Amino acid sequence: MAVVSSIAAGVAVVGGLVNANQAKQAGKGFRNEAERKAWEIQELEKNRQSIPNPYANVKDLSGMAKDLSGNLSNPYASLGVSTQAAEMQIEEADISLANTLDTLRSTGAGAGGATALAQAALQSKKGVSASIEQQEAQNQKLQAQGAAELQSAKMAEQQRIQGIKIGEGQRAQAAETAGIQFKYGEQESRDISKLNRLAGQEAQAKSDATAAKNAQNAAIGGIFSSVGSIAAAGISSGK
Repeated sequence: MAVVSSIAAGVAVVGGLVNANQAKQAGKGFRNEAERKAWEIQELEKNRQSIPNPYANVKDLSGMAKDLSGNLSNPYASLGVSTQAAEMQIEEADISLANTLDTLRSTGAGAGGATALAQAALQSKKGVSASIEQQEAQNQKLQAQGAAELQSAKMAEQQRIQGIKIGEGQRAQAAETAGIQFKYGEQESRDISKLNRLAGQEAQAKSDATAAKNAQNAAIGGIFSSVGSIAAAGISSGK
């Protein structure tokens, strides 16, 4: 009976040694795996993207806007005084006066009649002159009005260009900033996801290594138990 117990204990010792070695090798593999994951985490963190400045490469496209105010002009700037009708009136007055004087001479009228006619002709010419002055005043008014309209149009055009520049600058800046932020956010999300995955793998490897160590210790404990059984069997058999 003691011999059978000794044999069984010996088998248990051998099995315990095998199990302990297997657990030791498995634990070594798990520890190596944990170290590899820790190294991958360290490399990933070391090589992560730097935080960008979203405004570093903003491009302003406002140069595409053109100032068209140079194409504007004052339509009243070259107005002139139309004197043709006035000249015809003066000429007609002179002809009429000459004809009248000829009539007076032929009829033997006195100098008083000629004087009266001359005064009438002078009044007619004064009327023509007044008409010319009125036309000149009207032209000056229209020129001033045209200048004001031109100035207003130029101001409106400058404001339009200014609005385009500001709006386009804001659009370009917003688009560039959003693009950089989107790219950074996507890459950051991938990096964090990979870090979490590696950290989980590292933790699992450490847990497996701990379990393997516990299995190794259990196997070693079983060896000592078997050795004790062999010793007890020998004592009981008197050897």
